[in-house]
Amino acid sequence: MNNALLDQRLQRALGHTFVRPDLLTQALTHRSFGALNNERLEFLGDSVLNCSVARALYDAFPDLPEGGLSRLRANLVRQETLAEIATNLRLGDSLRLGEGELKSGGFRRPSILADALESLFGAVFLDAGFEAAQRVVRGLFDPLVARIDPKASGKDPKTELQELLQARRLPLPEYRLVGTEGEAHDQDFIVECVLAKPALRTRGVGKSRRAAEQEAARQACAQVRK
Repeated sequence: MNNALLDQRLQRALGHTFVRPDLLTQALTHRSFGALNNERLEFLGDSVLNCSVARALYDAFPDLPEGGLSRLRANLVRQETLAEIATNLRLGDSLRLGEGELKSGGFRRPSILADALESLFGAVFLDAGFEAAQRVVRGLFDPLVARIDPKASGKDPKTELQELLQARRLPLPEYRLVGTEGEAHDQDFIVECVLAKPALRTRGVGKSRRAAEQEAARQACAQVRK
């Protein structure tokens, strides 16, 4: 797929058509590609992201105090979450990377994907203003906000499972990659979480190995608690 078609697909996925396509190009340009890259847009997009997610949480949880809201926001805007969203958008297909980053698989690197996603938020802000940028952020993050249990610890499932097993003095889990599905540019990873005691196997699927591990751990947590 050529760059123009990739850009069109990405804009449809974001729900925003750029009046200034040059901003989109810059947001997708890593510093390894050239001097006019996305680092400044990332700085801007980080602020847009934090404000938009804060508003989403403020509206969704009217009884939650400031500390709880801050904890939830930190969990949503961390690199892992951003990289997973970027992977689901197939953002890596559209990135402009230098030769070295291309050879080393930079289009899959979580830090590069997360930074590029924030850069896109900054680009939308410059292209059409804060309300447009907030709509893009909310379109991607509202489904995540809707799944939040404000009474939960806010820890990721792998950490939560480890602490749960340690508290019961049980062996720690083992994660095994059991397969992948799909084309190289759009793969699903399949991971098993294996517990020796209690004897238990759960399976998670995700757009990255890390995401699949987290899903398998989430299922294991639920079963251990039962």
